[in-house]
Amino acid sequence: MSSKRKPDGTKKAVKKRKNSESNYDSDLSDEYPRAGEPSTREVVVEELRPMEKLPEELLAVYDKGPGKLLIAGMVSWEMTGKRDSKGVTKIRPNLFTFHRFTSETMSQLGHGDTVTCEKPTQVADLADFNVIQAACGRNHTLFLTDTGTVYACGDNKSGQCGVGNKLPTITSPTRISYNGPPIIKVGCGAEFSVILDIKGNLHTFGLPEYGQLGHNTDGRYFVNSTKMSFHFETQPRKVLVYMEKNKEGHVLPIENVNIIDFACGNNHTVAIDSKNRAYSWGFGGIGRLGHAEQKDEMVPRLIKFFDTQNRKVMRVFCGSSYSLAISDIGSLYLFGQNKKTGEANMYPKPVQDLAGWNITSIGTGYTSIVISADDSLIAWGASPTYGELGLGDLQKSSSTPKEVTRMEGMKIPMVALGYSHSMLLVNTEHEKTKEKYDNLPEFVV
Repeated sequence: MSSKRKPDGTKKAVKKRKNSESNYDSDLSDEYPRAGEPSTREVVVEELRPMEKLPEELLAVYDKGPGKLLIAGMVSWEMTGKRDSKGVTKIRPNLFTFHRFTSETMSQLGHGDTVTCEKPTQVADLADFNVIQAACGRNHTLFLTDTGTVYACGDNKSGQCGVGNKLPTITSPTRISYNGPPIIKVGCGAEFSVILDIKGNLHTFGLPEYGQLGHNTDGRYFVNSTKMSFHFETQPRKVLVYMEKNKEGHVLPIENVNIIDFACGNNHTVAIDSKNRAYSWGFGGIGRLGHAEQKDEMVPRLIKFFDTQNRKVMRVFCGSSYSLAISDIGSLYLFGQNKKTGEANMYPKPVQDLAGWNITSIGTGYTSIVISADDSLIAWGASPTYGELGLGDLQKSSSTPKEVTRMEGMKIPMVALGYSHSMLLVNTEHEKTKEKYDNLPEFVV
């Protein structure tokens, strides 16, 4: 592909806190006991603080405008992540091009049961809330409301729902056990969760394996001489330490870090601070942390590469075993590996095929990457793919970025990927987009 020139609740709280900005300064997420420790206080989830809306200028960031959904990839939902169709009750052919998906303008699903939903279905328990963001892990979901409140549901065996216990399944959206500053972003790894508060603090919970929670431990302990387990974090715990390593390998703490954005992979996280420096931690395999080594990192470590290039990091994205970063001059960098063979990027390397493109949104999956840029859609991903690239029946996978010609000229403000499917939000108020949208085939459930 050639380069292109740039053109909430009912219970009463144990303690009522005054609704003042000064309350945001305390480390409230650490008032809860560590996982496995006895609780000396009653954990009350509902109405832990007065609910006021987040600032309007912040809420505007989440507004992508009205749009319609398109879908491509595997749509036999019960087969996601499976090697065969054993036990699957409903099988549909994969969609190798993008299809219209419902006429609506826009469970781990939070419907109070474990029945598969075949199409977008309103979560009844959140009907009275304005949900501004959601994030999905392997089998759990976080919802963020416009008051900065987080609800969770789904698999909770590792405490990844953050509700203060390890009940195996949370079937309905439940407010997490958190009493700190309002939350402005949520993210999920496979079996852990990350939330960012309005003061720039990260809080993590769930499975601590590989150090992916950033608390300077992988949480392992021996139950007996032959069995190992983990000290799960069942409630949000603040990330306290950020560091860098010099050329000699000495660890130096970084003070007063204020996080503004982050992204989660299956077992790692990359975050950006207010000085546009990037940090990463968790599983270090095949270079996904960008430190030119495969060592796991137990606390957020500064990615020195961008400093040496005198580049600021503006946005970050994480796939299963790779990371992406957009610099202040619009360059896209990839570190890790989004293919099963060949050489991995042990440190951030520019994606030359994307040079000069104005990137709007990036969706990351298992091996696949889909990017909206300059009224175009660009996709690549190594086999196995399931149609999520939208390239058509003849080319189902690609090791290099390819333009999805059928989507040329469409306004696509948002792209999202799952394990084996992709979804686009398209702006049908744009005349050419509406015309192309109307001519696309429809996926009928």
